[in-house]
Amino acid sequence: MKLRYAMVCSSNQNRSMESHCLLKREGFDVASYGTGQHVKLPGPSIREPNVYDFGTPYKQMFDDLRRKDVELYKRNGILPMLKRNLGVKLAPQRWQDNAADGPFDVVITFEEKVFDLVLEDLHNRNQVLLKPVLVINLEVKDNHEEAAIGGRLALILCQELDATENWEDAIDDIINNFEKQHRRKLLYSISFY
Repeated sequence: MKLRYAMVCSSNQNRSMESHCLLKREGFDVASYGTGQHVKLPGPSIREPNVYDFGTPYKQMFDDLRRKDVELYKRNGILPMLKRNLGVKLAPQRWQDNAADGPFDVVITFEEKVFDLVLEDLHNRNQVLLKPVLVINLEVKDNHEEAAIGGRLALILCQELDATENWEDAIDDIINNFEKQHRRKLLYSISFY
């Protein structure tokens, strides 16, 4: 069964884009989003993040940070991350502003507060299609190494979901098997479009 997937993280586009990149490479129908007010990337200090509006092209962010301090942003992995993102899509998109992109069959989030925001957003929409959407949270720390691990785990989970005839009938078994095999606790809920 071919499902449509959305990968959603907070505001820096690392975890969702890593998963988007891997799933896209494997031929999945996938999109990625952030939920924050802006895209926030690490800056020279914790008090000085680089803040961009959603919709700002990754190329523009890449060029801006290269101009500011090429060595710093290479060393902290932000330039390679943006280069990866450039190969996936033009610019970051905000989940709440892109309702027209749906409906998705499965939404995977990478932190519990984003899981809650996605569910709240889905519940507040007019649910005219009455099409179910599975929302899963796979908790992943926000760093490059964990994002790579989380991306591989998201791919495995999506492969399991795609291999079923009907995810609604198989979801409990899929979640239980995934948790046992990968020692990761998942949250999940079903909402509707």
